[in-house]
Amino acid sequence: MDKKLKIVVLAAGKGTRLQSENSDVPKVMRQVCGKPLLWYVLEALPVTDKQDVIIVVGYGKDKVMEYFDGYRFATQEKQLGTGHAVMAAAEQLGGFDGPVLVCYGDMPLVKRETYETFVNEHFETGNDCTILTAKTADPKGLGRVVRNNDGEFVRVVEDRDCDSEELKITEINTGVYVFNTPRLLNALKQLKNENDQGEYYLPDVAEIMLNSGEKAGLFKRNLGDELIGVNTVEQLNQVEEILINSDYFG
Repeated sequence: MDKKLKIVVLAAGKGTRLQSENSDVPKVMRQVCGKPLLWYVLEALPVTDKQDVIIVVGYGKDKVMEYFDGYRFATQEKQLGTGHAVMAAAEQLGGFDGPVLVCYGDMPLVKRETYETFVNEHFETGNDCTILTAKTADPKGLGRVVRNNDGEFVRVVEDRDCDSEELKITEINTGVYVFNTPRLLNALKQLKNENDQGEYYLPDVAEIMLNSGEKAGLFKRNLGDELIGVNTVEQLNQVEEILINSDYFG
């Protein structure tokens, strides 16, 4: 890629359902095929300079920072949602006027080609915010993407906040975004936590930007196994099996 890009990787979670607290290892440091989950994410990112990547850490941060020496880090002291996590990186993004890619540190199967295609889509459309979406047969627990009658983005609704009609939506938010950085930082200042969990949701930033007259769009892609986020021991084992039985990164 020939355009300047910053990346924020959300990697602060404890991983309670992964039983990480029993081993004192943060979620993104759980290993598959001998490497931490976060290693696979960083290997796939569409940048080569570690200083363009900000890893948001929290639980077990010393282990992450020691293993991934050379990257930049921001600390999320309390885990109050994805929007709150990006707020932790806001100071380090200050003064940068290009785009920033935001992604999860527990999605190890997303390929570089997917990130690059997505970022290029953002550039080509001239969006201020672009959300990577996908369709899934089982959207339970995932944020639903609401479109208007013209197929344009309206908002993302978290599963727990969905009404009966929104629960039927099968297009989901993958948690991967590209933002115009100055406009992201401005929208983060307006972000509220008026929801069932009292958390600051990053998808709400897209709605804030849209309501401010800025351009927010969607990029839907068939992701297949790339969509897997590791939240349980079963998903950890599933990812390892996929990596063992394929040349996924070959």
